[in-house]
Amino acid sequence: MGLTVAAKLSSPPIDGGSSAWHFSISIAERATAFLLLVLLSPALLLAVAVTIVLSRDCPFVSHARVGRYGRPIRVVKLRTMWGATPLSGRWLIEHLAHVEVPETKTRNDPRVTSAFAAFCRRHSIDELPQLWQIVAGELALVGPRPLTADELEKHYGSSAAEVLSVTPGITGLWQIAGRNNLTYRQRRLLDVFLVRNWSPRLYLFIVTGTVRAILSGSNAA
Repeated sequence: MGLTVAAKLSSPPIDGGSSAWHFSISIAERATAFLLLVLLSPALLLAVAVTIVLSRDCPFVSHARVGRYGRPIRVVKLRTMWGATPLSGRWLIEHLAHVEVPETKTRNDPRVTSAFAAFCRRHSIDELPQLWQIVAGELALVGPRPLTADELEKHYGSSAAEVLSVTPGITGLWQIAGRNNLTYRQRRLLDVFLVRNWSPRLYLFIVTGTVRAILSGSNAA
């Protein structure tokens, strides 16, 4: 559970709050994301081609989320949900106006009807397009998960402003502490813990834990 991970990291953090540290991390993350995009481009292109063939629709979808300081952003993912016929009529990306986020996610999501799509979700292949958003500065590699306005209002309350004081990330404590098995209360506590205890030690803990979670495909819906 998320609180167990937080307890493991409850010792005094290394001081990493300086502007120079955050600037250095931002530059390093953008460079790393660009390198990963280059290295993983064959896998991403293959996934795009298979998605187009199987879904008979555009390969990408974007979801409205709330970015740093409340700025609206759109998070792009590889399409993993589709019906029997094309839905969007777009050729590259479908911008979803509003997406209902389920309170809890099941490991076998009935909206995911393809084994290929399920594999992409399990190993976070569907989130590879977000590497470009790190390069562009819209997302960070590590940070609180980007949330919808409804999620922030309903589940984060007075903690929303604190969570939005940093750039949202494509991975964080939620990723290594249970991912989709976590409740919203646990996610909120982990996000707040991450913002308040940001440090090089915590950052490396999350990165190494994320690599293990992606390779194992554990706790993914």
